Amino acid sequence: MEPATIATPRLLLRTVGPDDTDAVYAACQDPDIQRWTTIPSPYLHEHAQSFTEQLVPDGWAAGSMFTFGVFLGDGELAGMLGITMRSLGVGEIGFWVAEHHRGNGYMTEAALAASRWAFVHQAVDRLEWRAEVGNAASRAVAERVGYTVEGTLRAALNNNGVRRDCWVGSLLPSDLGLPSTAPYLPARPQPV
Repeated sequence: MEPATIATPRLLLRTVGPDDTDAVYAACQDPDIQRWTTIPSPYLHEHAQSFTEQLVPDGWAAGSMFTFGVFLGDGELAGMLGITMRSLGVGEIGFWVAEHHRGNGYMTEAALAASRWAFVHQAVDRLEWRAEVGNAASRAVAERVGYTVEGTLRAALNNNGVRRDCWVGSLLPSDLGLPSTAPYLPARPQPV
């Protein structure tokens, strides 16, 4: 599929390409991005080049991973956001924010817009968010968007060869007042 572009009041979410390689590389030198995400560490220029020139276009072409650069009005890269399809109707959202753009609400705005886009344009009925236990900034973004934290998964993330526990949460179309493509029948509370 062709890459989508999403505009919000303060941001432009668009695919990244070769012209964005240097900005991605520079942002990913941040120790917090390397610590809390699964990008290679150390993060080399060839990693950014492979990401912008191969991984991102291939994901869009296959309809398997929808990666957006989160850009400010002046064209500066503020962060990255991706929705990876995990199974029929289920995607997983992930994101990072460049160090000097944290605390401005940009990722909350971007994640809400991208989640809505996935529900409306990609027939997604469930978005999952995962973050390593302790990544309070990621959790705060997810909760501000409306994701429900569902629990902790043991050894569910592999970060540079180390298994780590992670929080997991979900967002459903109904959480944003949108219809689902398939009916949802919530479990009834069972007596203990």
